[in-house]
Parts: sequence; C-alpha cells; structure tokens
Amino acid sequence: MRRFRKPGDIKVGVIGYGAAFNMGRVHLSEMQKAGMVPVAVAELDPARRQAAQQDFPGIQTYPSVRDLLRKSDVHLVTIITPHNTHARLALQCLNAGRHVVCEKPFAINTAECDAMIAAARRRGLLLSTYHNRHWDGWILQAVKTVRSGALGDLVRVAVHMGGWAKPRDWWRSRRSITGSILHDWGVHALEYTLQVVNDEIREVSGFVHSGFWARQCPWKEDTIEDEASVTVRYASGVWSLLTMSNLEHRSRPFWMEITGTLGTYSFNPEAWELVTHRGDRAATTRGKNPPAEYWRFYQNIADCLTGRARLVITPEWARRPIHIIDLALQSARRGRALPARYP
Repeated sequence: MRRFRKPGDIKVGVIGYGAAFNMGRVHLSEMQKAGMVPVAVAELDPARRQAAQQDFPGIQTYPSVRDLLRKSDVHLVTIITPHNTHARLALQCLNAGRHVVCEKPFAINTAECDAMIAAARRRGLLLSTYHNRHWDGWILQAVKTVRSGALGDLVRVAVHMGGWAKPRDWWRSRRSITGSILHDWGVHALEYTLQVVNDEIREVSGFVHSGFWARQCPWKEDTIEDEASVTVRYASGVWSLLTMSNLEHRSRPFWMEITGTLGTYSFNPEAWELVTHRGDRAATTRGKNPPAEYWRFYQNIADCLTGRARLVITPEWARRPIHIIDLALQSARRGRALPARYP
C-alpha cells in the first residue's frame, strides 16, 4: 500500500452528495478534521454539486464517477450512495487505483464483499466501511464492562430495535435497493455484537415476516420485511440474537442486553444498568454512557495511510455482519440454520 508522509498529502473525495442527512458534507468535514484534503465530489444532481462547492470552496465537482476517476487526482474516495450500488462503485474505484471507504453497509451480500476484498488485495489498496458507530460511547462502555469480568463468563447477547411504523416512502424501504430490514440499523447492531463476542461465527438462523406493511407502501412486494430475527452461534458456545421490527407494539427501555454467568448488562444510547449476583444476593447499579468518539474513524484511516497505525475497520471485519445477514435471509427462505463460510 502506498504510504503518505502526512495526512495533508492525502487528497479525498466523495461519491454522492445527496441532501438526506447531508452525509457528503459530514464525511468531507470529518476527513478534513483528520488532516486530509477534500478535492472532489461526484454527484448526479447539479443543485447538490453547487451545494458542495458552497460547503467547500474550490472543490472540484463531477457529474459522474467516471469523470471523477478520469479527471481528478483524488487518492481516497468515500461512497455515499444507495446500498445496492456500493460494491459496483467500490470495484470501479479500486480498479482505478483509488483507496475506498464505503458507507455502511459494506455491501448487500457475501459475494460482493469477497469481490471487493479481492480487488483491494490485488491492488494493495485500503478498503474499509464507515463503521463510525464502532466508537459509540454506549458500546465502548459495554465492552469495557464485559472485559472487566463483571458479568462472568459470556452467555448471550441480545439486541431488539424497532417500533410500530409503516416504512417511509423512500429508497431505504425498498428491498431491491436497500437489501432488507437488516441492512440499516441491523448492521450497526451486529457490529456492536461482534465487538462484544469477538469470536468465530459457526452457524446462523434467520426468521422473517413480510407482507403486512407492503400492502400500504408504494413498493408493494418489494417493500422491506415487517420484521426479521437472526440467531448466531459462535465457536465458544456463546450465541447472539438480533430482532429488527416494524411491528413492535410496546417500547423497550433498553436496546441491547448482555448476559453472563454473574450478571446482565442492559443499555441504550443514553444509559446502562448492571444487575449482578453473588450467591442469592442481587445488586443493581446504573449509569450514563460516555460520549461517542466518531472522529476516530477517519483519524484511523489517515494514520493507516501514513503508516502510523493499523486499520481498525478492515474489510474482513466489515464482511462479518454482511455475511450474517446474507446467511440469515437464506436461512429464512430455506427454513434451516446455515454454516458460516470464510474466504
């Protein structure tokens, strides 16, 4: 991999500068804070290209990815486009000799992940995905608690997210574009889980319910699932459960729960609760979570490209939640658990 002398030598750009969440500006701003230099934007919409020029005076904008790769000397490109375009655009950029970061999710399925990883290895290029929530304060605190031994031996990790809500009328609600109900917050939840368990995946079971909301949505049968659940068995015997639901009729105080032989740790973005046992006596402690440290993502990218650190969110790490989702959706169709596959 080509090494740069300092972050200021790294020219960066984004593909996609859409108005939703203004993520193009977010990514370029975070790259800039890490010391890298924004130089290029590829965006179909002329109005959004103009917005990019206002946000970053002097930045070069292009109407297509082809033009950006052909005319710009950008070194690192972040892809901020609908999920089903991530793999194709990543391969286009990697084959053009550019380092690549994909917005989450890394890709739609395992095969796409493997193709991207192979291309990056052939070219000796950096490839990552934007798992900035790897540094959410609530998961950092949870991992710290688990590593302290307060829960004893780890038994299971459970995540439940959702509410009673019809999917919004936008592309993220369309399966052929977004992948599934699991491909948005479900990817974050699985990445959290893998930080806690950090073990080899052995087997995945998936369960899906579809059709209730589809009748009321413009995408009809292409609407994302009403609910999906995933159970993962790990080599150590620990298991995890994830449910993403648009059929949740009651709110839950905590999104995630980690259970061990000595206690249970439950938490949401704001607060945590730890219940432990010593003999027959239970003790409950509560606290607030520390702030997120999202800046660490692009700082690590800059440090990796300048030879100061190893990449934290490797493409192999980013593949793991996608492989779980891929197996879960296949399992739901086939009605049986499926073994994990490693490249």
